[in-house]
Amino acid sequence: MTRLISLFRVSSMKNNKITICLVTIFFLLVLHLYKDFIETKTINLHTDVKEENRQTRQRTKKWSNLYSWPKCQQNISADSITGFSSLPGNVKDFLYYRHCRHFPMLLDFPDKCGGADKSAEVFLLLVIKSSPTNYDRREVLRKTWAQERLHNGVWIRRIFISGTMNSGFEKERLNKLLELEQREYSDILQWDFSDTFYNLTLKQILFLEWMERNCPKAHFLLNGDDDVFANTDSMIEYLQSLKDNNGSKHLFTGHLIQNVGPIRLSGSKYFIPVQVHESDSYPPYCGGGGFLLSAHTAMVIYSMSQSTPILPIDDVYMGMCLAKAGLGPTSHIGVKTAGLYIPSRKLDEYNPCYYKDILLVHRFLPPQMYLMWKRIHDPKLRCGHQNKQR
Repeated sequence: MTRLISLFRVSSMKNNKITICLVTIFFLLVLHLYKDFIETKTINLHTDVKEENRQTRQRTKKWSNLYSWPKCQQNISADSITGFSSLPGNVKDFLYYRHCRHFPMLLDFPDKCGGADKSAEVFLLLVIKSSPTNYDRREVLRKTWAQERLHNGVWIRRIFISGTMNSGFEKERLNKLLELEQREYSDILQWDFSDTFYNLTLKQILFLEWMERNCPKAHFLLNGDDDVFANTDSMIEYLQSLKDNNGSKHLFTGHLIQNVGPIRLSGSKYFIPVQVHESDSYPPYCGGGGFLLSAHTAMVIYSMSQSTPILPIDDVYMGMCLAKAGLGPTSHIGVKTAGLYIPSRKLDEYNPCYYKDILLVHRFLPPQMYLMWKRIHDPKLRCGHQNKQR
């Protein structure tokens, strides 16, 4: 009996040693397999990172080629234009840089319309010309007629287009202001060119280039200044009432101006000498304070602009591009870029009943803008026939 117990103990010890040995071998095998797995994953991860970095470099290179441009050089041959030396400084500068059509973007928001493919969801894109210093105007517009919203089942979106002003520290401060606004609102496009009256046409062309790239399927645009009062609710209703035109056909309407030509008086803000525009007449155009156009027409204008020398008066230039395409602007009674006519000084020129049914009036100060927007949307407002603007 004692011998059997001893044999059993010996056998158990041998079995334990075998078990320990097998467990050790299994653990070493698992460890080896895990090491191979980790090394493989690390190699794949490094490969993925390298591939992602390569693609990022390609995207950066592509972006740089498309949207970043070297500084445009002065065309010194402008000096040889007859009578050049007698021209005002701003006209000389315009002629020196008239050929420049591409400038680096300082602020951009490519997804403003949801991307090129989804831009059809934007029914009315508000394109507002605004200089860097006009912070108070932009702020009140964001709270009033330029507020991004859904109206009558369609979307209104907003973009401000701007250049740069001043130099040195002041230029840096203004650029920083726009950068801060962009962080909060994502509604500014800014290019690195001088934001002056004679460069308004350049601003329009740069925007149309951006639109073709980022928002080609938006239906309609309101193109205007940051000091106009626009009844964008009424604009939506007017555009929705158009028969057989969802933005895919020609539309360009506003305050029609025709049978006029360049102003040759050098002291005028709108001075255009023969060195800039030889003809004594302009084609029909709409006042640049604000006009409505279809996306189709916007792209036609951009196409025509590629072969049309820049004229510093932006609204006239739009008319020139339309005429080149065999198209023309139309008049809309609700667009008053020359202001409202009030028949008597005894009447309140800011009576909201005058503004409730119109589309656009030029011009308003920020406090007037805010108050008028609130008053025309007051549900208690009652307007008799005699109070309405005709």
